[in-house]
Amino acid sequence: MFDFGFSEMVVVAVVGLIVLGPERLPKVARQAGQWLGKLQRYVADVKSDINRQMELDELRNLQSEVSGAARDLKSSFESAVGDAQTQFDAIDADLRGDASAGTGSSNAGPAAPATDWDQVYAHRRTRDRIRDRRLERDRALGHKRPAQRR
Repeated sequence: MFDFGFSEMVVVAVVGLIVLGPERLPKVARQAGQWLGKLQRYVADVKSDINRQMELDELRNLQSEVSGAARDLKSSFESAVGDAQTQFDAIDADLRGDASAGTGSSNAGPAAPATDWDQVYAHRRTRDRIRDRRLERDRALGHKRPAQRR
């Protein structure tokens, strides 16, 4: 703690012996040792308190970063769910529109296709529309899709 050499300690001991005398020197040395121990414990406590405060500040910063990242993730997830719901609604509306437009009449209910081939072609058109929308969405988001095998 203090930068005392051996020779300096000998000089202090000799002066203490001369000033205090041989009877009081052990008591004073014991008291000085106790004070020095208390001082060292106090310094150690202060250091540990400072370290705890620094760790607490770091944990608070980490907590704020994690909560910010969680909020960002939640908002991006909600926007993705909203986009998907919009696309599903658009597909549903197109499917309902094709069923009523296929008859050419103004009846209130959708009519069933006349032949099995009409059902097949309607299914293919719907599948192609879904694929085209998926490709448009991927292009808008900047995703690259591998070429499809046919």
